[in-house]
Parts: sequence; C-alpha cells; structure tokens
Amino acid sequence: MTQPLSARRIAWAFALSPALVAAPLSAQVAMVTPQQPSQRSAHAHAAPTVRAVARTAAVKVDGVLDEEVWATAPAATDFRQQRPSEGQPSAEKTEVRFAYDDDALYIGARMHDSLGAAGVRTTLTRRDQEGGGDWLEINFDTYHDHSGVTIFQLNPSGVKWDAGQASPNADIGWDPIWEGATKIDSAGWTAEFRIPWSQLKFNRDSLQTWGMQIKRYVERRNELSLWSFVGQNENGGPSRYGHLEDLRIRRRGGGWEIMPYTVARASYVRPTQPGSPFQDRSAYDVRAGADIKARLGSNLTLSATINPDFGQVELDPAVVNLSAFETSFSEKRPFFVEGSGLLGFGSFSCFTCSNVSSLSLFYSRRIGRAPQGQLPMATRYVDRPQNSDILGAAKLTGRFRGGLEIGALEAVTGAGRARLVDAEGEHLEREVEPLTNYFVGRVRQTLNGGNLSFGAIATSVARSFGYDSLRYQLPSHAEALGVDWNAYFRSRTYRLQGSFALSNVAGDSLAILRLQRSSARYFQRPDRDQGSNGLFSNAYDPSATDLRGFGGYLRAAKEAGTIRWETQVNLRSPGFEVNDLAFLTRADYIWALANLNGYWTKPNRVFRELWVTAGAQRQQTFGGDVNDAQVHLSGSMQLPNYWGMGFYAQYRPEVYDERLTRGGATVRRADQRFFDWNIGTDSRKRTVFGFDVWRGTRGDGGDDVGGSFSVRYRPRSNIQFSVAPAWSRTEVAAQYVTAFTDPSATAFYGRRAVFAGLSQQTFSMDTRLNVTFTPTLSLEMFAQPFVSSGEYHDFKEFTAPRGLDKTPFGSRISAIQNSAGHDSVYVLDADGDPSTDAFTFGNPDFNFRSLRGSAVLRWEYRPGSTLFFVWQQQRSASEGFGDFALRRDAGAIFREHPDNVFVIKASYYIGR
Repeated sequence: MTQPLSARRIAWAFALSPALVAAPLSAQVAMVTPQQPSQRSAHAHAAPTVRAVARTAAVKVDGVLDEEVWATAPAATDFRQQRPSEGQPSAEKTEVRFAYDDDALYIGARMHDSLGAAGVRTTLTRRDQEGGGDWLEINFDTYHDHSGVTIFQLNPSGVKWDAGQASPNADIGWDPIWEGATKIDSAGWTAEFRIPWSQLKFNRDSLQTWGMQIKRYVERRNELSLWSFVGQNENGGPSRYGHLEDLRIRRRGGGWEIMPYTVARASYVRPTQPGSPFQDRSAYDVRAGADIKARLGSNLTLSATINPDFGQVELDPAVVNLSAFETSFSEKRPFFVEGSGLLGFGSFSCFTCSNVSSLSLFYSRRIGRAPQGQLPMATRYVDRPQNSDILGAAKLTGRFRGGLEIGALEAVTGAGRARLVDAEGEHLEREVEPLTNYFVGRVRQTLNGGNLSFGAIATSVARSFGYDSLRYQLPSHAEALGVDWNAYFRSRTYRLQGSFALSNVAGDSLAILRLQRSSARYFQRPDRDQGSNGLFSNAYDPSATDLRGFGGYLRAAKEAGTIRWETQVNLRSPGFEVNDLAFLTRADYIWALANLNGYWTKPNRVFRELWVTAGAQRQQTFGGDVNDAQVHLSGSMQLPNYWGMGFYAQYRPEVYDERLTRGGATVRRADQRFFDWNIGTDSRKRTVFGFDVWRGTRGDGGDDVGGSFSVRYRPRSNIQFSVAPAWSRTEVAAQYVTAFTDPSATAFYGRRAVFAGLSQQTFSMDTRLNVTFTPTLSLEMFAQPFVSSGEYHDFKEFTAPRGLDKTPFGSRISAIQNSAGHDSVYVLDADGDPSTDAFTFGNPDFNFRSLRGSAVLRWEYRPGSTLFFVWQQQRSASEGFGDFALRRDAGAIFREHPDNVFVIKASYYIGR
C-alpha cells in the first residue's frame, strides 16, 4: 500500500511553489512592461500597425461608408489565413478604418467578396448567440499590457456579439451599450461600429496605443483570416496583437446607468398537498427592482441589483441523480454571469482528463439557493420557499495601468420562512434559511507583457440564525483564501499554472458533524485511519466546532507546436470544505495526470486537422488507498469535406472505493472499459447532423450503452430548429440501496449495506426553435421531454471489506406487494435467525417522467431597455415501478397536469 502523505508537508509545498518557480521563470519570460510592448515582441515578424484619425464631421452609424472620414483614414489590410491555408494571404480583401471623437471610437469596415452580395452568408439571431455565417471581430487590449481583451463582433445581419473586460478569458456576460450596423452590397458587405469611451476601461494617457487583433470569417470558404497573424500551432492572445495608434482620448469614462424594472407574474400550479391551506391553484404577484451601474472613471465599475428578478432565465434540465453527490447546473442569471471571468478562481485545463474538478472557491448559484434547513417536527402541510430572496447584491470590478485587476461581490439573502400545519393542526412558522451575507474579493496582477500573473481571492459567508434548529444544521460562518499563478515562457510555448487554497468552516458541533459525515468526506467510516485535528482537520470528532483544510493544483505543459505534453497534480485535504459559496463533491484525494498530445494542421487527403492525446491518471486518498486510475486515448479530426469526427477510449483498473458504502467500510470497484465515437456534418450547411454512440463494460458484469442524435435545421436565415434525442441503458451490478445497524454484520463493524443490480433506461429530447425578427426582437422556445426508469433486482451485500466479491441475500429477502401487484416493501432477514428482528425498506424502483418547456419573447425596444414575455410549463410524475416503455411513458407525460407560469418583465435603461 502507498504510504500516507503528510497533509502539512503537501500544504507547505504548494504554498511555496509560486516563489520557487518565479525566479527561474522571470529570466525566461518575455520582459515587456506596460505601454512599451516593443521592447521584446512575441511576433515572428513586425507587428502590424494602423492609425486612428480624429472625426471632423458627423458619422451616421447605418452601415454605409459614405462619410468623408472613411475615405481618408488609413486602413488595416493584408490579412492572412489561419484556416484553411495557414499563412497564405486572405482570399478576400478586408479594409478596416478607425476614427474617434471626444465621446466614442468609430470603426468602418469593408469586407470585399469576389462574388459580391451572392457570396455573403449570414444568419439573424439574438445578440450574443452563435448562428453561423460571415462575421468581423475586433479584439482590443485597451491597456496595451498584453493581459486583457475586449471583443466586439458584427455579422452581415447586424447581430452583435461582445465580451471582455477580464483576463485571462473574455467575460461573455458583459453587455455594453454600443451601436453597430451593416449593409450587404454588390462588393460584399460593410460594417460600422460606434463604441462610447464610457463603456471601456483604459489608462489615463491622453495619447494612447492599444493592442488590437482583427478577425474575419468567410463561411463559404471556411476561411478565418487574421490581421496580426498567429499560426494554429502557436499561442496567440494579446501578446501577438498588432497596434492601434494615435488615439487621443480627452474625456474619462465616467457616468452611471440605472435600469429599473417591473415584473408581473401569474402562476397556475397544481397543489402538491391536497387540502393544504397554503396552496392555491392560481397566484398573482407584482414586484419591482433595479439594476444600477456607476462607472468610477475609466478604470472601475460599480454594479448593484436591488430585489432582483430572474424570471426570464431558462429552466434547468431534468436529471435523475442516484449518486451521493450534488448535481451542478450552470449559472444563467445575467447579474452573476457578467463579471464572472474576473471573480473566477482555480482555472483547470487539460488535453484529456476525467473524474476531476477545478479548485473552485465561488459558485454563484449558492446565492439565492433553495433553503437548506430541515423542519424538526412532523407536519401535515408545508409551504416552503423555493429559493432564498436576494435582498441586494453589488459588484466592483476594475482594471488599472500596470496589469492590476480587482473584483469584489457582496450579496445579502433574506431569512426564508416556511409556514406549516403540524400533526395536531396548529399553524406555525419556522425559519428554513437564515439571513446570510456573502462576500467575494479578487485581485490579479499581470506582469512581463502578460506572461506572468499572480492572483488572490478571499470569500466569506456569515449567517444570522433566528432559530437554534438552523444553528445545529448550518455553519455560522465559512471562509476561504486562495492564491493562483500563471506563467508563460519561451514565446508562450511553455506554461506553468497553479493555485492553492485554505478553507475554514465553524459553527455548532452538530453542524460541523454533519459536514464530517457528508458524502464529500465520510469521516465516520469505521476502517478509516483517523489522523489528527491540528492545523488541518483529519479526524472524526463529534465535538469539533470547526473544519479546516487545503486544496492545490499545479500544471506544467508545452502548449504550442506539433507535439505537446502536460503533467499536473490536483489535491484536496480531508478537511477541505467550501460548499457554502463554492461547489465541492469530494475531498481527501491526490490526483495526478500525464498526457502526450499531437496536433497536425496541414491538410492532406485524410484530414484537414488532427488532434490525438494519449495519457494516464491516478488518484489516491491521503491514507494511501488508490481509488481511481485510468489510461486513455482520444482524438478528433476535421475531414476534407469539413465533417468532424472524434473518439475517446478509456480503461480503468480495479481500485478501492471508500465511498461506495456511503459511510461504511472500504470495498473494491470493478475494472471498467469505455469507448465513445462521434461524427458531425459540415456546420455551415442548412441542415447539420450529429451522431454520438458509446459503450462501456465492467468486470463485475456492469454494462453501459447509449447514443444521441441531433439535427439542426435552418430553413431561413432567421429561423433555427434543433432536436436532440438521447437514449441510454445502464446495467449496474452493485447499486447502493440502503444501510442499517446490524450487530451480526461483524465483518462490517455492525453496519450492513444493501446493494442490488440496477437496470436503468433514460430517454430525453432537447428541442429548440428560435425565430429572430430583427436583431432586437426574438422568440426562443425550448422543450425537454424526459423519461427515466430503474428496476432493482438481485439484492446482495459485499462479502468482506476491501474486497470485490458480493453475497446474494437469496431467500433471506422477500417482497410484499401492493394492490396494483407491484413489490412495495422488502423484508430482509439478514442473519437468517427468525428470533431477531427483520429489516424492512421500500421498493427503490422508479419511473420518472417530466416535460419542461419555456417560450421567451425578447424585445430590446431601445438600447439597453428590454421587454420580456415568458411562458414556462412543467409536467412531472413518478411511479413505484421500474420497467421502461417509451410509448407508454411518453404518452403519460402529456396526461399529467401542467403547471404554468406567465411572466411579463419590463426594464428601462437610463444612462449618462
């Protein structure tokens, strides 16, 4: 067995690693100071340059380049292809010109096409949606420090796409107020942009030079061309941008924006508790709030939301989760999406990897989450709030000269109260979520021309309890501190990145005990080697009032060239806990990975591009048990006809599994084999198909098979329909069912865990229809029918700890049927002794079906002001049988009572 590792030794190694690597790296990274990028350029050739000119006459942003300034301003030209003919001059000429005045930057672009208007391809979609067709994109490094990026894009239909104001990746949730218009004519198409200085962050110099990249995509040629050329096998980014010179900015970007809103909601929902005095079949409410944004000069932005409403957000997809771990859903609420790039921490990347997560310290969906408190009494009826009310939230974000970025978020959620009628008929009210304050603070410093960065983050959650019952369930406060670093060297060919974090959670001993016994760590396991609760928690202690731990991540990689490699380690100490404001499914692991990758970009008869990765990974607990390992091979290619194809193959040997018994003794998990193959047709076509099939087998008889098929059809440039049915069948040899105390189970320390074979089938079909009438008026419809059934059979238990063999219960278990003829209760005489009590448990078979859908009509009736009409519908039901019959179950969905919610939301933008 591998020897246990010292938690303190690992923590010190990660904490010191930035200092250990900074000195040798600083001698190799490109030493570029802000505003002086020409000291040492990452370009193989001289960086292209274009000059902006002062506007002397009015510019009407209509897409027609008939103003005098567009005839006199110098043009950015000489674009070169990145794809398909790398390094060759662009097949179509592009000219982009720049002008400015005291209020804004203007861009005029002519995209020539040898076929004229007939060669231009375009789609009409809602803002920030990818829809295919030609486009022109302008990327700015406004501080010229090679660390940040701000992106503005237009397609020939005038559809906007923008992102930016954060590094290392652009923030796609950013929605600045700017103007853009396009025109298709006999020579191709044209575009005009007007970007107010108030929407940008930049330094305070009156005469400025910005880094800039211009990209143009011509769909019919599948051609991506760049103004400042970067090869496919090179690392690009702001260090490889060209220069926009002679910008004279006299006014700073101050000002403010206020967006008040009103919401009217009508709900028609079937009562889930017949006879409840709290549930009506219909409910109506009206509420108001506001989003506020203040630009504090050209560097800082303060954003706030008061009584926010997220009624226009699309529903989460349906899932059936049979594991002990929580399901994560992506953030869709606009206030939290914007600025998420800067507030993010613990970025994780790999060529190919699985069964591992990033070192997250901030998961914004914790703010406004469903109430966590449990009611401490038997109840007849309960009216429980679905989400905690966000009373208010504010963010401060900014970038400064010299590569400094800051971000902070503060949010307060109100106490959630449940109304109930107890068993005696008395009406009561109990708190199920306390008044809570959330804080996130983030800082990042970029140096050496964007090749070296260091950052730090601090998070805090503080709760104020109105009832002791909640104090016993939830920590009173939780904190986390983290540092991260990222270094490129040798022309950004090599990269070293990492992060390290400390966590602390404190509260009543019962609340901390719940965390010790949670699925993230299972400290109560009877065969666990208990450590000590010194600086970091590593022992099961029911009297403990705090829990402390650390996490770390370190990656070294070659990320450019035809042959690449990476190696990395990722770890969480047993006491690491950040779920109050982040997302963590498990602690107590040390994970390592090594990959070798090849990337070939020169087209031949077999492929246009080819990406192949081979590697291995291994994971063990801090106690030394290897609980995961794998070897893998993956690849993807673009075929000569522009179809895409990929595969993934994996083998995982037999290992220990300390979580399979959910708090019991460690057992073994069988070896596994898995293969996935997918293919997709040319994405430029009107109709696009995708296929994906997979197969997995396990050494204990388990089996997985499934597939998905997708079709995207665009009958017109403004209409897109897609449907994606998926089906899977899973055979599990040992699915956890339940556990109970049994003195006769001496081998398992007096606890008997019941397992069973599980036959599960799942079918879903994501369906979307998007109709865009104008770039500011769109209708989006989504529906997902979902059916999943699971049938449990062959009940059994593991024969001995740390083993793989199972012993069937056989005649020791019997079933009691209900009036419908289905098994409803199982009776288990585990020790075969009639004189001892038998254990009973319900039939775990399930048949779950649902239909979730929404329709959103969105109209931006003036810049920044939006009107939403929303309809959401849900139908769901579950039965206690496990057989799968798609026709029966799909038909039953539409016989279920629909729950309908109608929302009208109007916002009005006021800005200066």
